[in-house]
Amino acid sequence: MTKQPFALFFSAILGVATLGYWASVQAQAQTQAQQTTPPKFTSFKDAGKLKIQGSVKPFLPSGLGQSAKPNEGGGTRGTIGFDNRIPMLSRKYPWSTIGRVQGTTADANSYHCTGALIAEDIILTNAHCVIDPENGKLSQRIQYLPNVIDGEVQDTRDVAEVVDVVYGTNFKDGAKLDANDWAVMKINKPLGRKYGYLGVKSVASSTLVRNQKKYFFVGYSGDFPGAKYKQYFTAGAGWTASFQPDCSILKEEANFLLHDCDTAAGSSGGPIIAIVDGEPYVIALNEGEVKNSSTKQDLFNVAVKIDFLDKLSARN
Repeated sequence: MTKQPFALFFSAILGVATLGYWASVQAQAQTQAQQTTPPKFTSFKDAGKLKIQGSVKPFLPSGLGQSAKPNEGGGTRGTIGFDNRIPMLSRKYPWSTIGRVQGTTADANSYHCTGALIAEDIILTNAHCVIDPENGKLSQRIQYLPNVIDGEVQDTRDVAEVVDVVYGTNFKDGAKLDANDWAVMKINKPLGRKYGYLGVKSVASSTLVRNQKKYFFVGYSGDFPGAKYKQYFTAGAGWTASFQPDCSILKEEANFLLHDCDTAAGSSGGPIIAIVDGEPYVIALNEGEVKNSSTKQDLFNVAVKIDFLDKLSARN
């Protein structure tokens, strides 16, 4: 893969509080539903079916363009401070690797999250995007829509079905926030050969915190595009991903990573990405937002550490 630095922009960083506040962890609900054969689900303790490596190198397919500009090519909030998200409009790498996870719950309701290709047929997302954390029930259908822009994929034949899932938690302990809120999903099409995939790297929390304003985030937030951009889009909110520049990992607390990337329902499972030696790596996984329980003011957002892939790969 040709190494090329990616342009990042300016953003502010705010202070952090503790986890003693109300937390919002949710997929973005939809209104339509479809039924099909459910995926096969395996808990982390029983994992062994999916061939996952703890450290994954990025892959740029031959013939797929590369761009540092996420906005080239077209036309419940968790934002921290000023909202400086912009639309992700590029179909070039690495933006091509990120897509919309479309699910159907056990009671036939539809929802969406965000996911990213980390192998030719493996998607990384949250466990609460495959399991309802309120009742522990598994989703009945999960699809992956690659690189959705204004409700459209590049080729409808590339919409993939999830066939196998390994998840980190089933939420039966009643916690809405869980440090094991992750899932890896096998799809029925090798989309990574066409769209490429991101690298995955487990980095020490102290290193992540030390490198302030060095990360970026992409997610299909249910409140985006908002008023600033919605006139340019016909599909509505949640159907175009947002790009958040210059994010920071603020600290590690209780095995969570606290971050200041702007998020909302629907961006769950979205990758927090670092450029390492010119290449894009997922270094954390967005999980949810933490608000003041009295004022509902957004305080900080919570991410899942990536070290679970090391543990998962050791079992394969």
